[in-house]
Amino acid sequence: MKHWSNLIFSKEHSFAEKAREVFAYQFSRNTLYQRYCEALDPEISAGIQNDLPVPDNIANIPLLPIRAFKDAAVTTQPEAEPDLIFKSSGTSAMRRSEHRVHDRRLYEQSLVQGFDHFYALDSAVIWGYLPRYADNSQSSLIYMIRTLTDRDQSGLSRFLPLDTPLDEDAIDRVKQSGKQLILFGAAFGLLDLLDMGQIDLPPNSIVIETGGMKTHRREIARDQLHQALSAGFGLDNSRIHSEYGMAELLSQAYARGGKWFKTVPWMQVSVRNPENPSEILPPYNEGLIGVIDLANIYSCSFILTSDKGMTDNDGRFQVLGRWNPRDLRGCNFLIEED
Repeated sequence: MKHWSNLIFSKEHSFAEKAREVFAYQFSRNTLYQRYCEALDPEISAGIQNDLPVPDNIANIPLLPIRAFKDAAVTTQPEAEPDLIFKSSGTSAMRRSEHRVHDRRLYEQSLVQGFDHFYALDSAVIWGYLPRYADNSQSSLIYMIRTLTDRDQSGLSRFLPLDTPLDEDAIDRVKQSGKQLILFGAAFGLLDLLDMGQIDLPPNSIVIETGGMKTHRREIARDQLHQALSAGFGLDNSRIHSEYGMAELLSQAYARGGKWFKTVPWMQVSVRNPENPSEILPPYNEGLIGVIDLANIYSCSFILTSDKGMTDNDGRFQVLGRWNPRDLRGCNFLIEED
């Protein structure tokens, strides 16, 4: 296998240069993606077959609808056994998305470097509280948290026991270590944890919610969730962060103390017109979130999600829930920025 990590994480090449090389590789090796591109634009196929450059503007590279991960094998290595298989959440009776990961080390490099891009991993104690996800042995989120906790040599990082309140003695041990506590959890799990007893975390702690706003009790808006977590853990609202990730992506984005997410350097987000996904919408227009994740080298890096969102003038993005065509607003609107 080519050492794709040398390209993906390189600072010597522009994102566009890397994306064009990844596209040419995936177009030639991923039969499903090739058929999809050809159906959208036959000239793309003709250009590559005649050794012409791939689209100069990477905005013209087709985005594969994320549902493809449910319907077929999305891979450039159809004959090879994957190192890992990630599956989306859901019951055994549901058709779940499946992401075949053919290079475990590249994926782990993406998640560790990505996390360290936003947080000081070597100075952190990572706690994970993930009920329901624990039932999915092929959860990418479980794998991610385990990879981060395994890097902590202090022995303080771990998954928290389910249905058990936070341990004040464990919190004291983190304080004494001088490290920063980072608590990961899905929205419903964190709220359930607070229902077992509110407790103040060290003031420099960070709580990272990973989504899952629709709980078994009710649906909750992100603003309300962050207010509840801030009050329940005794932290300033700026210490409540969000992660954007999914089984179909091998990179994550983070919103640190607000609604706006930032990506890692090898990931790029745009918002597309749902009626014409090749059209990138201007800032503050609602549309479908499109992602280019170069770490998805052996599956497909060019993904059209089913999430609704918008970008701002600085390239950050918001997640506004699942897409529903009836929710489309017909004009631009501005919102207060963080």
